[in-house]
Amino acid sequence: MSDFPRWKYFLVAIVLVLGVLYAVPNMYVPLQAVQVSASQGQTLDPTVQEKITSALQAAKIPYVNETLKHDASRGDYVVVGFSNGDLQKSAADALKASLGDNFTVAFNLESTVPKWLATINGRAMPLGLDLQGGVRFLMAVDQDDIIDRQETRYTTDIAALLKDKKISFISVTRNATRGQGVNVVLNSAATRSTASDAIAVEYPDLAITDGANTGDRFVLNAVIKPDKLRDLQTNAIRQNLQTLTNRINALGVSEPVIQAQGTDHISVELAGVQDPAEAKKVIGATATLQYVAGLGDGRDPAVQDAAKTGNVPPDAHLYYGPRGEPYLVSKTIIASGDELVDATSGNDQQTGSPAVNVTLNSAGAAKMLDFTRDNVGKPMAVVYVENTTDAKVVDGKEVRTPKTTYQVINYATINGVFSNKFQTTGLASNKAASDLALMLKGGSLAARMDIISEGVIGPSLGQDNIEKGLKAVLLGLGLVLLAAAIYYKLFGLVADIALFFNLVVLVAVMSLIGVTLTMPGIAGIVLTLGMAIDANVLICERVREELRNGSTPLASIRAGYEKAWATILDANVTHLIAALALTTMGSGPIRGFGVTLLIGILTSMFTSVTVTHAITALIHGGRKLKTLSV
Repeated sequence: MSDFPRWKYFLVAIVLVLGVLYAVPNMYVPLQAVQVSASQGQTLDPTVQEKITSALQAAKIPYVNETLKHDASRGDYVVVGFSNGDLQKSAADALKASLGDNFTVAFNLESTVPKWLATINGRAMPLGLDLQGGVRFLMAVDQDDIIDRQETRYTTDIAALLKDKKISFISVTRNATRGQGVNVVLNSAATRSTASDAIAVEYPDLAITDGANTGDRFVLNAVIKPDKLRDLQTNAIRQNLQTLTNRINALGVSEPVIQAQGTDHISVELAGVQDPAEAKKVIGATATLQYVAGLGDGRDPAVQDAAKTGNVPPDAHLYYGPRGEPYLVSKTIIASGDELVDATSGNDQQTGSPAVNVTLNSAGAAKMLDFTRDNVGKPMAVVYVENTTDAKVVDGKEVRTPKTTYQVINYATINGVFSNKFQTTGLASNKAASDLALMLKGGSLAARMDIISEGVIGPSLGQDNIEKGLKAVLLGLGLVLLAAAIYYKLFGLVADIALFFNLVVLVAVMSLIGVTLTMPGIAGIVLTLGMAIDANVLICERVREELRNGSTPLASIRAGYEKAWATILDANVTHLIAALALTTMGSGPIRGFGVTLLIGILTSMFTSVTVTHAITALIHGGRKLKTLSV
C-alpha cells in the first residue's frame, strides 16, 4: 500500500496517543468534598484549617484528605474530601455550626486526576445537572424595577443639571405613573425652553415634550425613549448574569450553568448542590453599594459612644465593618453601585501599595466630582447593602422573612478631587484589593429578581441516569461491533477498532475543551457511534463491488476508499450543518446535544476513513493477495 503516505501514519499515531491520554482522566471518579471559603473581610489561614479538622474529629466524621488551596480568582479555600455523600452532608452541617457566618461552607467535587495529567490540562468531563443531581432555579427580572431606578435617577440628575446651569425651576419630580418619566415645572415659557435645550443636550436618551401650562407653572415632560429602555433591560440582564456568576463562584459550585432565557428570565443550574435553601439565600439576595461621607471610625470617641449607647446622630447611620469595628456614616448617598462601571485591583504607581481602580458612569461621576471638590482630606466610606430572605419551615409551611444588612467594606481618606475614575488605597494586602474589586463588581444587581420556580434533582436520580446512559452506550457499541465483525469479517474488525478509537477521541476532545456531559450529550454519543459505522459500510461495499468487477485486491481497496469518500463527505457535511445549527442557535440540553454531535461527526470522519485506511494498509501492504476478507 505505497499509496498511503507515511506522514498519515504519524498523524494517526499522534491523534490516537493524545486521544487515550486525554480520555483517561474520565476514569478517575471525583471525590465528594466540602469547600470552606472566607466571607467578606475574613482571612483563611492554617489556623482555620486546624479548626476545620478539629470540628470534624469532634463530630467523629472521617475524611479522606484536607488541603488549603489558593486560586488567583477565588482566593484561599480549604477542600475536605469524603468517601461518600452522607459523610459529606454531615461534615457540611458540622462545619457550618462550628465556623459560623464568617465562612461559606459549600458542597463540591474534588478531582482525583493525577497531578502529571492535570499539569498537561488533562481533566474529566464535568457532569451536568441531570447526571450529578443539583438544584435549578428560574428567576424573573423585575422590569418595573428597572424603570423605577432609571426614572428616579433621571429625576435626581435633571435637578442637579438645572442647578448646575443656574436655570431656576419650581420642582423636578417623577411622574406618579410608572413609565411616564419626569415632570419639570418651571416659572416661564422662556425658562422652559432653556431647560428643554439643556436636558436634551445632556440626556439625548430622553424624549422632551412641553406639558400643560397653569398660570405661572410651565411643565416639561422627560420620558425615556423606547430604544434606551430596551438597552437598559438588556444591560440589566447582562449585569445580573455577571453578579450571579460572581456570587455562585464564591459558593465554590463546580460548572454552574447561568444563562438568560428570553428577555426577562435567568435560569441557574447548580450541579452537586442539594441544599436549595442555602443556594437561594446566596443567589436570591439583592445587594448594592453606597458611597457615603464618613463621619468617624472606631478611634473616634463619638463613634465609641454611639456604639455603646445606641444614640446615633439624626443625620448618620451606625454601621460596622467586617471585623465588627463601628463607623458613623452620612445618610446622604453620593453614588450607588449601579452607577459603577468597572473596578480592578492593582498597585498604586507612586507607592506600590495595593489599590483598587474604580470607574463610574457619567451620572455618578458628576455627583462624585461635586462631593470631592468640597471634601478633600475627609473620609469616604463604601457600604455594602444586602437584602436577603430567610426561609424557615414552621408547622409545615415555609415562612420567609426579609432581612437587610449593612457593612462598611472600605473607609478611606479623600486625597484629591476626582470624578469618574479614582483609586482606593490603604488596603492591607493584594488579596484585600482583589476581594474589594470583586465585591464592587459583583455586589450589585441592576434590577430586582424573583425566583419563580425551583427544582431539585437528587444524586440518586443522577446516578441512575449515569448507569442507564452507560448501559445505552455499551449496548449500542457492542451491537454495532458484533454486526460489523460478522458481516464484513476482517474489514469489519478493522472498523470495530476505529469505532472504539472514535469513542476515545470523542471523549478526549470533549474533556479537553470542557464540554459538560448531560443526558442529551450521551444520546449524541450513541447516535454518533451509529453514524460512524455508516462510513465503513460504504467503504466495504465499494471494495466488494470492485472485487466483483474483477479488480485486484489492492486496487479494490484503493478504489473503495476513493469512491466512498465523496459519499461520506456529502452525508457528513449535511449532518455538520444541522449540528452547527443546534450548537449556535440552541441552548441548554439542545446545545449540549449539538456540541456532542458536532465533535462526534468530525472524529468519526477521521477514524472511519483515515484510521481504518491506515490499519488496512498495515495489514495488506506489501503482500500478494488473491482475495480480501470483506
